[in-house]
Amino acid sequence: MKLFKHNESSKKNKLSNNGSNMIIVKSNNAFNKILKNYWSNRYIVAMLYIGLIYYAIFCYVPMYGIQIAFKDYKFLKGITGSPWVGLENFKMLFIGSGFLEVFKNTLIISFYKLLFGFPTPIILALMLNEVYNVRFKRVVQTISYLPHFISWVIISGILLQVLSPSSGAVNYIIKLLGFEPIFFMGDSKWFRFTLITSSIWKNIGFSSIIYLATVSSINTELYEAAYIDGATRLKRIIHITIPGLMPVIMIQLILSVGSIINDDFDQIFNMYNEAVYNVADVIGTYTYRMGLVNLQYGFSTAVSLSKNVIAFILIVFTNIVTSRYSEYGIW
Repeated sequence: MKLFKHNESSKKNKLSNNGSNMIIVKSNNAFNKILKNYWSNRYIVAMLYIGLIYYAIFCYVPMYGIQIAFKDYKFLKGITGSPWVGLENFKMLFIGSGFLEVFKNTLIISFYKLLFGFPTPIILALMLNEVYNVRFKRVVQTISYLPHFISWVIISGILLQVLSPSSGAVNYIIKLLGFEPIFFMGDSKWFRFTLITSSIWKNIGFSSIIYLATVSSINTELYEAAYIDGATRLKRIIHITIPGLMPVIMIQLILSVGSIINDDFDQIFNMYNEAVYNVADVIGTYTYRMGLVNLQYGFSTAVSLSKNVIAFILIVFTNIVTSRYSEYGIW
């Protein structure tokens, strides 16, 4: 009996050793396979490293400075030497009346840009997809793309000349029609309209690229079958093209809602003036004045941190809503 038990235990030990050896061999094979795949795709991985290094240097390393929002930051003392004040900067932020006004302006301008600016690239992509003249299509695409590559400094100068109430081309036409000239850049009633229309004009072409790329990936046999069944061009757009675009539209919508709190600082800073502060002063310009002009670094950092937290909450909330009522979402 003892000999039998000894043989059984030795067999079990051999099986366990064989099992552990097999696990080691499998892990070695998996590791070798990973190394082989890495070596065969080493140039693509090298390109990935460039992106990772960029985000590490410019996005993650600066996060060390977030603690400025909780300190009375003094430039000569540095981050570590500045006194800790806790949530005092955030109390000043939400108690003060100035931030509430710029927060309201940011939401209003961003909401109008989302309402009117989000669907326009989709409409342009649908229209360009229905153009069969390749040369005309390329000309329209090129003309619509060009404004995206012009800085807001140049565009604001062009708008000042074109929209000038005394010598601008737009007001010249308005005068010919018998109306009074409009001060688009200095009238509170018209400034937001100018911001939104100029933003749409600048970004409509470049933003339509992703939708055009998605449309080109839709199976052409669907269009051919719909054409044979007698579907008109409008019905093909409604029942084939738009459903094919829907995943991209929903993802872009989630990201756009998340960025509703992130105002276009470059545009507003180059276009606004003291006459329109009450409708044009947004979080970005407010942070600039408080941080670089008034030297309140801790307060301006608290403003930026609060803005990013709100943007993150909006993205999560929008993704939950879209995932619940549709089959599309970021995660």
